[in-house]
Amino acid sequence: MAHLRSIGAFAAAALLAGLVGACPAQAQSVADFYRGKTITMLCGIGVGGEFDLLTRLVGRHIVHHIPGNPSSVAQNIVGATGMKMLNYLYEQAPRDGTYIGMVQTALPAAQTMGLPGIQFDAAKLHWLGTMAPSTEVLGVMSRTGVKSIEDARRREVVIGASSRGSNTHSFPTLMNELFGTKFKVVTGYNAGAEINLAMERGEVDGRVNSWASFKANKPRWVKDKIVNFIAMSGPQPPDLDAPSVEEMAKTPEDRQFVELLLSGSLLGRPFAIAPGVPDERIKALRAAFDATMKDPAFLAEAAALNFEVAPISGEELQRTVEYIVSTPREIAARAKRFLE
Repeated sequence: MAHLRSIGAFAAAALLAGLVGACPAQAQSVADFYRGKTITMLCGIGVGGEFDLLTRLVGRHIVHHIPGNPSSVAQNIVGATGMKMLNYLYEQAPRDGTYIGMVQTALPAAQTMGLPGIQFDAAKLHWLGTMAPSTEVLGVMSRTGVKSIEDARRREVVIGASSRGSNTHSFPTLMNELFGTKFKVVTGYNAGAEINLAMERGEVDGRVNSWASFKANKPRWVKDKIVNFIAMSGPQPPDLDAPSVEEMAKTPEDRQFVELLLSGSLLGRPFAIAPGVPDERIKALRAAFDATMKDPAFLAEAAALNFEVAPISGEELQRTVEYIVSTPREIAARAKRFLE
């Protein structure tokens, strides 16, 4: 009996020691994990464009709000308008919370439509948040004389774009389909900066870009009216006078069609991590993103770059993405045929 009691006492002591030793590790697990680590901020668009600038901006500041104070580094994985990067994040990157991607906003809609090459499920990503919803604008160089949609119905206008399935391609092509414009869309540009340069050289006449990006990267185009902004999608900014393509849709079905193809406006410039990341790190990264959006140093730098900050939380963004991927099949099929 004494022998059994000694075994029981030994087992109890070992169990107690294990529990005592585990408690501090569990309480500090997020901080302990991130201490000394590097957060890789992934961007699927080339260096110098709006996505790249915002990826690096958030990366510089979010690390100050992640327990353990890791460092950050930006990495551009360019291809298929951000799809290559998101496929990498979803399929290959470590699922431990050390990789954060800025997602090209047309990709959830591309998944909904069943476009080829997709290796991710946007609804299973963990969304951290976005700086602000995006207003997408179609701008045409004033040298063309095109000042309105009516003008674009009367003559061909060459629009620079990245690839099929992106907002830069979908927006003008949709307008041709629904509103009778004569946009000729030229794809193959890897970054917004390349399209801007092509506009300046006269290779193309215009492009689709966010209103925030036009103001941040090409403020003279806006101030001096070098570019005419003839159509928009998303929230109406007080300093932009352009017709909304959603409002121009003639039927409820057409409006759903427009909303799916241009759903990126709802997402803004969103950040996400892959599925499989431990829950406590997801919560910590979402809290870090929210704190970054209120950080005076971040806000000052964003203001200096002319970027709007009107954040949407990760939880709300998650619901928006789930809504996009649940679009009725007939609308998704129409949108897919439109892009093929």
